[in-house]
Amino acid sequence: MSLGKLEISDFRRQIESEWMDNIAPFWLKFAPDEKYGGFRGLITNDLQIDEKAEKGIILNSRILWTFSHADKIYREKSYLEIASRAFQYLTKHFFDKDHGGVFWTVDYTGAPLDTKKRPYAQAFALYALSEFYSATNNKSALDKAFEIFYLLEKNCQDKQNKGYFETFERDWTLAKDQRLSEVDANEKKSMNTHLHILEAYANLYRATGNSTVKDRLRALINIFLDKIIHRKNFYLQMFFDDQWTVKSAVDSLGHDIEASWLLWEAAEILGDEELLKQVQSVAIKMANAVYDNGLASDGSLLYEAKNKVIIDRDRDWWVQAEAVVGFLNAYQLSKDESFLTAAARVWEYITEKVIDRSNGEWFWKITDEGLHSNEKPKLSQWKCPYHNGRMCFEAVSRLREIEKGLSTK
Repeated sequence: MSLGKLEISDFRRQIESEWMDNIAPFWLKFAPDEKYGGFRGLITNDLQIDEKAEKGIILNSRILWTFSHADKIYREKSYLEIASRAFQYLTKHFFDKDHGGVFWTVDYTGAPLDTKKRPYAQAFALYALSEFYSATNNKSALDKAFEIFYLLEKNCQDKQNKGYFETFERDWTLAKDQRLSEVDANEKKSMNTHLHILEAYANLYRATGNSTVKDRLRALINIFLDKIIHRKNFYLQMFFDDQWTVKSAVDSLGHDIEASWLLWEAAEILGDEELLKQVQSVAIKMANAVYDNGLASDGSLLYEAKNKVIIDRDRDWWVQAEAVVGFLNAYQLSKDESFLTAAARVWEYITEKVIDRSNGEWFWKITDEGLHSNEKPKLSQWKCPYHNGRMCFEAVSRLREIEKGLSTK
């Protein structure tokens, strides 16, 4: 199936409307915590608010990035207000004034709770701070971003085998328990942490052109090409020991398609033509592997596989969002119409199943039987506006470029 200019234009308008009329209004209305400051830590799927839930750096950082980026695009007062609120709360409550870096969680009053230093969390704070700087030219945000960058480089690098370790105590000593979350393996290195450090460094380099950041970004791209991406089947290997011995055979399909476009973005920002050619080839192969092994008959992207056999058929919201962007990126790189069609079909699935037409925003996940569960929250440490908000920004921009390309034919 080939999409014409009018269909692509409609596709673009639908996605932009999703941000303007559903995602943004939900977060503007429900996220701010007017009683205790910052943002609420937990809202259930049916909009029950836990006023005393802990507050996580991941949620705060992702709100900061999302609304900073939205402000860059739309220059909407309410977006800047939310971004500024996130910046102020992050710097006041999450920053460790004694040892540097950001805490994992604070309690509902803003007091430190989980004080471990996880590079994954540092990366999201850096990512968000550099975006806030890009939107507002706030020098304090840039200073904080670089403070985190140098802490990561000083304390978290594996100087012998390259890459970054997973978890540190408050004082930056390596933690015994390396797990990012309860569902992760207790291993020294992970794909997930490296992916989001890559994303953060790419954003910081784009905002500043700093040569040290440039060198570290190049090193991260090479780690993906040399260590993390399976050289034969082009999926991301998830967990490793300190010497990069692979410790997991599970394939996270959402991360695969997300990484395919984030790697390309990082290489594009870096601007090395030889590296761009290499990453372009790998990104297309990664998207092909997801297309061949992960798509369900209804157009959605399934959650996990092992040895090319699907082991988790749930459709998580973030996986669908990343699939839209990843397949659009693969189409732009390859001009293969099947990728454009795949992106459109995932979007159709999102509109039919994932968007919550009653309470707003998106359901966390849809089962293989097409059902959603109220057990998963609508807002939490992990349920944020970053994946679906970013999908809207990326897809609108990319579809506009695709439209222009069709106009010149």
